[in-house]
Amino acid sequence: MKSSELRKRVAEAISAAQAKKAQDVTVLEMDRESPSFTDYFLIASGNNPRQIQAICDEVEQRLERVGLHPVSLEGYKQAEWVLLDYVDFVVHVFSEKARKYYDLERLWKSAKRLEPADLKPARKRAAQPSSPRARKRAKS
Repeated sequence: MKSSELRKRVAEAISAAQAKKAQDVTVLEMDRESPSFTDYFLIASGNNPRQIQAICDEVEQRLERVGLHPVSLEGYKQAEWVLLDYVDFVVHVFSEKARKYYDLERLWKSAKRLEPADLKPARKRAAQPSSPRARKRAKS
């Protein structure tokens, strides 16, 4: 998957998690030099098992709309730590207690920490007319 397409998919997963009120959403861009098996981790928390499952359901449904399916889904029934593996990125949704215990951000400290807004594509600016004559026509 191309880098720009991958970033769009991760941004969509973030949007889905936030739609279900996921807390403390963090994205780790894995270091290319490290022995990581994926490009991004999306890490989020939920308050209770039902919310954790709802977050995961929403992520899965939104990504299925664009033809992306997880190759693995683990921990859904217990809903303490649910993992959705999309190969190029992995979504982790934790209970607060499990997130503190496993502390993936510390474990993968070599990864670059991104804000969700960092993955959204920059808005394209309208092209400015190049000549004074063209600018004048554009104004009228």
